[in-house]
Amino acid sequence: MKAPERYYDFEKDISGCGVFGVISRKGNLIKGDMPINAMACMHDRGNGLGGGFAAYGIYPEMADKYAFHIMCDDRSGVDASEEVLKRYCTVHEYEPIPTRKTLAVTNPPLVNRYFVSPNFDPAHEMSELPEEDYMVSVIMKINSSVPGAYVFSSGKNMGAFKGVGYPEDIADFFRLDEYSAHIWTGHNRFPTNTPGWWAGAHPFTLLNWSIVHNGEISSYGINRRYLCEHDYLCSLMTDTEVVAYELDLLIRKHGLSWEMAAKVFAPPFWDEIERMDKDDKELYTALRATYGAGMLNGPFAILVADNNRLMGLNDRIKLRPLLVAEKDDMVFMSSEESSIREVCPELDHVWMPKAGEPVIVDMEA
Repeated sequence: MKAPERYYDFEKDISGCGVFGVISRKGNLIKGDMPINAMACMHDRGNGLGGGFAAYGIYPEMADKYAFHIMCDDRSGVDASEEVLKRYCTVHEYEPIPTRKTLAVTNPPLVNRYFVSPNFDPAHEMSELPEEDYMVSVIMKINSSVPGAYVFSSGKNMGAFKGVGYPEDIADFFRLDEYSAHIWTGHNRFPTNTPGWWAGAHPFTLLNWSIVHNGEISSYGINRRYLCEHDYLCSLMTDTEVVAYELDLLIRKHGLSWEMAAKVFAPPFWDEIERMDKDDKELYTALRATYGAGMLNGPFAILVADNNRLMGLNDRIKLRPLLVAEKDDMVFMSSEESSIREVCPELDHVWMPKAGEPVIVDMEA
């Protein structure tokens, strides 16, 4: 029997994608098996078009160097990206990122890692920039000018590992069970309006920032134009890329706190601001006026990390799931409680953050 046309198979899952994060407040190392198993529990939140992880504390022997992970379509991309790196940076160590063959990951790009530091040659057009701005410019130059080459991780003592596949398959490919880190984030992708390709998988990173995201950034166009005004080039064809660059702009360059950056992303509604006391009303009016082009519209749940901190944040009306749990010195954030209990069945505290209210967890000094 043929079904009427109105009973078509609608595959878009508006609540798809899964995110997971864990941080040890005491800086204890967490084996890669934990985030891998947590993400595997949320297998059905993705469709095999993207998976990935970010891990902090994995390169202690090279902790003062920038760890560039670069993916290339072919050998010419490798040669051209290395030419840029060697022109603007000192390369201290290089190797292909260790991988293993797996049937689930087909036709992967060439993936290499380089431990580098800036080379402030006076002849370079960027030599007068502060160090981190200099390194961001190198990243943008490779991503925008070298065909088929993308820097998908660039921080110190951290690394992102991502690609086309389910997260557990990407973890198997990159041998993440062999790594230990004090902060992990993971992502299972269900792309709805952007392509599923290797550089478009999550996490998105810039320097030490990493972000995984469930939802849609419907303000991508205005966010992208705003970032272009500040010399950030969006070239990865996925809306989430703008959040990584905005983090760098707002917190590192403009000096906003994480709490204020979260309020740029998910600000109070105007009617809420009208009911605030005088000081808060002035603060949030100024924040919205100054950073209106940086506000994130659309449904989202994001996890943001750097070397010492993990933050979870929902959109202003909580259109995507996000919960937080604690056990001893560890804090978990995830799309589903089941993924947390898969790796830590007994929890001390479980709660769902309020819409638009960041949950920020720091490692102890």
